[in-house]
Amino acid sequence: MEMNQLPHVVIIGAGFGGLAAAKALKNAPVRITLIDRSNHHLFQPLLYQVATSVLTPGHIASPIREIVRRQKNVTVVMQEVTRIDKEQRHVYAANPDGETSVIRYDYLIVATGARHSYFGHDEFEKHAPGLKTLADAVSVRNKILAAFELAETEPDPSQHKDLLTFVLVGAGPTGVEVAGAIATLVKYTMRSEFRRIDPTWTRVILIHEGNRILPSFAEKLAAAAHKRLKELGVEVRLGERVEHIDEHGVVLRSGERIHSRVVVWTAGVAPSPAGKWIGANLDRSGRIQVQKDLSVPGNPEIFAIGDVASFEQDGRPLPGVAQVAIQQGRYASSAILSRMSGHPSPLPFRYHDKGSLAVVGPNFGLLQRGNVQLSGMLAFLVWVWVHIQFLVQTSLRLTVFLQWMWTYVTGQRGSRLIVNHQGPEPAPARVSEGLSS
Repeated sequence: MEMNQLPHVVIIGAGFGGLAAAKALKNAPVRITLIDRSNHHLFQPLLYQVATSVLTPGHIASPIREIVRRQKNVTVVMQEVTRIDKEQRHVYAANPDGETSVIRYDYLIVATGARHSYFGHDEFEKHAPGLKTLADAVSVRNKILAAFELAETEPDPSQHKDLLTFVLVGAGPTGVEVAGAIATLVKYTMRSEFRRIDPTWTRVILIHEGNRILPSFAEKLAAAAHKRLKELGVEVRLGERVEHIDEHGVVLRSGERIHSRVVVWTAGVAPSPAGKWIGANLDRSGRIQVQKDLSVPGNPEIFAIGDVASFEQDGRPLPGVAQVAIQQGRYASSAILSRMSGHPSPLPFRYHDKGSLAVVGPNFGLLQRGNVQLSGMLAFLVWVWVHIQFLVQTSLRLTVFLQWMWTYVTGQRGSRLIVNHQGPEPAPARVSEGLSS
């Protein structure tokens, strides 16, 4: 059978789930169109390390075409999906020039992931970026590094405190890891490089509305992480709600204002609008409610996986982690093959939990898997090994490992470049001791 006569599987999103689905169909008698608005697959768990200068963008992203170059049944399309016509089985997508194309499918896998959620306060995004894309990470890196540069040229010592205050909103794994990484950046890298400021004046403030950090981890591990953050100098503010964010910092529910030029949003995520494209039933968070075989009710040819899908197991929603998306991507592909061959559908999808990991600065990790709960150096080494294994290319595994070792030994970071940073409007020239402008 010629390629264009084979069943057409369209996959929207080249994240963990979309790539897993495509790879699972490598030897199947299908043709695959993999659509993504970016030309690269991103290893999101390490975005915070780009934001804090440990790694470069090239360490955690790979061109999609390079990843699937040996898979002859895959065509990669860099376009942004705008709508889906279920009746005609058409996907409408626009290229970077705004031109729209129509792609017909026999089977559709929606793996569009998640975006930031500001819980109804989208106006916060301008002043408190999140970490979901490479552009986000580079933007946050620019803001962090620029804060030190601004402080170095600020002649008024009373302004240094505000310039060197970093606020993280949300103490889930991302918030905790970013807070620990900024504190480590200051402690081991920045302290000897400035002449007019002392980087150890830096304040890192982690704000969380709940009564403890890391609510998805066991209480014992959360307490260990809290203690570690305090050892690194991070101020953990629990039971606090951020009511307002502007260019001057944040305002808490209590009325307290924390002055800061760098606020990072790590409080929550929301699914992409894919559910609205297909008119599916959505849960309260906006995720697509799927059946036990991950298909959309009433449309057995459409599957939703990963962060965009709402799936409960043993009465609890599955976490938004890479392993869920990967396992669901593989399952959706197997379900498609079963239907193509006329065989019964596979057993209902069941997620096999391989555990949760997080790090809090160097040498301190958290590991939770079933009844196993570890914190400290051993958990940190497991975290290193697991994250190296999940990078999609061998070359990246090697370069990331070497960069981590170099940073560990020397304190030198992978990239401390301020890229496309535009500072404030030029101020009138001033002269201060040791500095002229």
